[in-house]
Amino acid sequence: MKTRGLIFTLCLGAFLAYSTENQANGIMIDKIYHPYVRELEQELEWRATLQNRQPGVADNSQLYRFAYGRALNERWSAEAYLVGEKSSDQSFRVEGYEMESQWQLTEQGEYWADWGLLFEIEKQANKDLWEFSTGVLVEKEWGKWSSTANLFLQGNWGASVANGIKSNLGLQARYRYSRAFEPAIELYRGHNTLGIGPVILGQIKLANRRKLNWEAGVILGLVNSSPDRTLRLLLDFEF
Repeated sequence: MKTRGLIFTLCLGAFLAYSTENQANGIMIDKIYHPYVRELEQELEWRATLQNRQPGVADNSQLYRFAYGRALNERWSAEAYLVGEKSSDQSFRVEGYEMESQWQLTEQGEYWADWGLLFEIEKQANKDLWEFSTGVLVEKEWGKWSSTANLFLQGNWGASVANGIKSNLGLQARYRYSRAFEPAIELYRGHNTLGIGPVILGQIKLANRRKLNWEAGVILGLVNSSPDRTLRLLLDFEF
């Protein structure tokens, strides 16, 4: 029953993702957010997304994020990002700045699923271009499986872009084999992007209650407009 429920969740999410229309361009595959805030926690985070062979996007596009974040209380956290880009057409450069805040709406296990909200605002460097995003974060446990959905709505404004609303969806089904090793499968849907692929996650415990979280995955394009292959990496040091 649990397996059927998990499969149903993924299939429903895939249908909703495929039905979503938006105007996003460039790299949209990133990471799956979980709806939890850990009180008193601070973190340093590095993320990288590398993709190739997507029509209309520079080949070997690379997106990097460097961040510092901390919990503000038991429900809210905040994080500041420095965003950099590189591709076959340009060398590495700082592309923008981002502020992010997460709100844990429910206690873990309080309802049939755990819920949270994510708010992001990003300013491109040296450009009058802003983006604001609101994301709904949902997670449900099925025995040793966890299924997570992220649904984002994004708005752009500024002199260098046409104003508009766009959306994207990310799904993850994760098997909690052990704290150090959790295999997963992820699906992403956005304008010109539909991809699915394997991901592995893990956590290494360090001294003084510090932790190192890591993620690595390969997302393969399912339609011609998607990147052929996207590699995503994450390192997150909690202290």
